[in-house]
Amino acid sequence: MSIDVIILTLLSTLGTAGLMYFILQKNTAKEDKTKPVEKEIDLKKEEEEKKNIIEAAEKEAKQIILDAKDQSIKIKQTAESESQSIRDKALDLEKKIESRIDESHAKSKEADENFKKANIIKTQWEEKLKEAEKARQEQIDKLATIASLTKEEAKQLILSNVEKTLQNDIARKIKESEEILHTTVDTKAKELLVEAMQHASTDYVAEYTISTVRLSDEDIKGRIIGKEGRNIRAFEDLTGVNVDFEEGEVRLSSYDSVRREIARLSLEKLLKDGRIHPARIEEVVAKTTAEVEKIITAAGEDLCQTVGVYNLPKELIMKLGNYKFRTSFGQNMIQHTLEETKIGVKLASEIGADVAITKLACLLHDIGKVITDKEGNHIELGADYLQKFNLPKSVVAAVREHHNDTPSSIEGVIVQIADSISGSRPGARYADFENFVKRMHSLEDAAKSFEGVEKAFAISAGRELRVIVKPEDISDAEATIVSNKIAKKIESEQTFPGTVKVIVIRETRAVSTAS
Repeated sequence: MSIDVIILTLLSTLGTAGLMYFILQKNTAKEDKTKPVEKEIDLKKEEEEKKNIIEAAEKEAKQIILDAKDQSIKIKQTAESESQSIRDKALDLEKKIESRIDESHAKSKEADENFKKANIIKTQWEEKLKEAEKARQEQIDKLATIASLTKEEAKQLILSNVEKTLQNDIARKIKESEEILHTTVDTKAKELLVEAMQHASTDYVAEYTISTVRLSDEDIKGRIIGKEGRNIRAFEDLTGVNVDFEEGEVRLSSYDSVRREIARLSLEKLLKDGRIHPARIEEVVAKTTAEVEKIITAAGEDLCQTVGVYNLPKELIMKLGNYKFRTSFGQNMIQHTLEETKIGVKLASEIGADVAITKLACLLHDIGKVITDKEGNHIELGADYLQKFNLPKSVVAAVREHHNDTPSSIEGVIVQIADSISGSRPGARYADFENFVKRMHSLEDAAKSFEGVEKAFAISAGRELRVIVKPEDISDAEATIVSNKIAKKIESEQTFPGTVKVIVIRETRAVSTAS
């Protein structure tokens, strides 16, 4: 219904009401002339009827106006809806057109590439035809030459070619015989090594630099980050790992597997507890660090039980437990130790060597790699460390000589062979990772060489170095100077790709106790 129709309807209603009022007034006038007495009696009644008629007309007019407004709103909404639908269809059509254009461009590009490939193939075939023609011409020339030879010359040429062929066959036969001889000589040794390696299979899979924690809800990412990022900064500063978010999970990256494990366990506890704020993070990380020490002890005990070595000192078991979170050229040390010990035990039992000495030496041969409080190569560090536990001298000697050319005992030779087999098998080691770990250590050591530095964490694959200083030793102004000095030291002493951002963190706390 349009506005014009509504107005005409309203005017018609008002006109009808006026006409009725005029007729009533006229009838009243006539009655006044003819019946003066009745007029006086019914005056109030007529006035009330007039009033009712007028009120009814006004109500009808208002209702018409309201209906007109409602109809107008509906018309407007319908028009807007149709307009939006037309716009959406236009956008969809535009997207389809763009998609068709992209497809046509892709097909055109593909056709161009196929045309180029066809030209290349054509060129190659032309070259091959030229080579075939050249070879055919050479054969014709040779035949022409042979045709001009005498009988004796042709016979001599044939004998010469046969002699060359026989010489090649003789040399090949001699080489095959030598290979068969070497194979026969080495058969027993190879069979023994293969059988030993079969007994050394392990199920352990090492992780290099990343641990992940699954998220039950995507919304929890905001709680992990915290207001203005304070939660995630506190977590990274306390654990020394780099935190990244992927779809449905949190990625914790660090070259140090102990830090990653502490961070993983701490984050799982925080997510389960639900309370995530800097003070709670610090509390959970401290408790988890203590728990990881228990995990290391348990790992050492499991390793000893797996290889069948018992009654070792607790301190030595703790050192062996550190193998769980250490790698050698990317090869996890528990995996390497299990493989080497199983291979060594099998070899020792086959050739009649001392199995107990071989087993213990294989288990402890790399103990020096987890001694971090002293400088030196892992061979001497390990041998010197084992001497204080009153172990058999042959075990200490095998550990000290497992990289020497001539070990002093048959058990030492077996340890050396087993170590080489485990470390040199395809896929066992990853040298670049070891260099990466050394570079991370060197970055952290450069920062720790300055007084007042409490902790240093190399994160983001060495592109960032976070340094936590003692607030009582270094002021805010000195923090800037320290960061500059560390950057200069790294720049002058180390070689690294790209840049290294040095971030010095100084936190002041005021603690009081009410009693």
